[in-house]
Amino acid sequence: MRITGIRVQNIRTHTDISQDIPSTVTLITGDNGSGKTSLIEAVTVALQGTSFRGTDTELLRYDSPWWRIDLQTDEGDRIVKFDPARPSGKKQFTVDEKNSYRLSALNKYPIVLFEPDDLRLLHGSPSRRREFIDRFISQLNPQFSTLLRKYDRALKQRNKLLKNPMASRDDLFVWDIAIGEYGAEIIEQRISHIERLNSELDSTYNTIAQSSDVVSMHYSHTIIGNVKQRIVSELHACMERDRLLGYTSVGPHRDDVLFRFNSMPALSVASRGEVRSIVLALKFLEVDTITAMTGRQPIILLDDVFGELDSERQTHLATKFSGKQIIMTSASSAATLDTARSIPLTFMIQSAALDRIVSRKCRERRTEE
Repeated sequence: MRITGIRVQNIRTHTDISQDIPSTVTLITGDNGSGKTSLIEAVTVALQGTSFRGTDTELLRYDSPWWRIDLQTDEGDRIVKFDPARPSGKKQFTVDEKNSYRLSALNKYPIVLFEPDDLRLLHGSPSRRREFIDRFISQLNPQFSTLLRKYDRALKQRNKLLKNPMASRDDLFVWDIAIGEYGAEIIEQRISHIERLNSELDSTYNTIAQSSDVVSMHYSHTIIGNVKQRIVSELHACMERDRLLGYTSVGPHRDDVLFRFNSMPALSVASRGEVRSIVLALKFLEVDTITAMTGRQPIILLDDVFGELDSERQTHLATKFSGKQIIMTSASSAATLDTARSIPLTFMIQSAALDRIVSRKCRERRTEE
């Protein structure tokens, strides 16, 4: 798939903006707060069904009654509409002239999103690392998102009962079984895909860093035997503590993804540059794995990351993603053009002005080249 155009209405700071999109690289520039990331967000909603940074209501421009995204692609148009005043209160997708309230697995298209927060993946909370691996798996196995939702519903029910002093052990046991069933499958999927990434992580990292370091990633729990039974047993053993806490303290929603650098915890010994090379390697593997397993070239979305990388890592990023459709943002167009010369940049949207312009700098650079 190639995106050919986009129009967004009443999305965050945007009233109404439309733009043709080339098949190579689109650079969106503008001051902070001008709505650059909102356009990346709109593409994500149209291709994946949900935003990576907010709810449907949070996307709605202040004092606007509805929002709408129109995405044109070489495989047909996609329309996403949200009007909280409608009886359903849900957003509506139109793909191939068929309407639905949820983007089906068949209609989702893979993306690889790279944003500044990703560079703090190792230093962030365990929830950030869980979200990273869960988002990655969901693009390879569309049913995984459904599994996560089922687990989350069961977890909420158990947590609700834990706060109820009248709830019996039998009441809780029903949800222990559900959490054990869904949780076991989540853990098994996570371990399987982490092992897949881990098999290539070391070599990919050393290609970027030009080193001979040993880099690896692992799931925080080693599961042997019947995973479901182990989860149920842990829930039973922690029941009284969970009652006091008011929430479920064990299960895959508390697990982590651990990184090691030369046999030591990466968080303790890896430098800032080494950590960034690890994250860059993960993004490269994400693209390669999605392409290999789905047969589709993911759309690359780069949200203001060039300013976070030194020139050498910028070059690796540009070279790796060459030939793919990229939509990228930058607060400084001049800086991006200077540091991303190996990307054949062909178009630029000036987000701050909310209009359509072809950058004079882009034209001059193409002439020089």
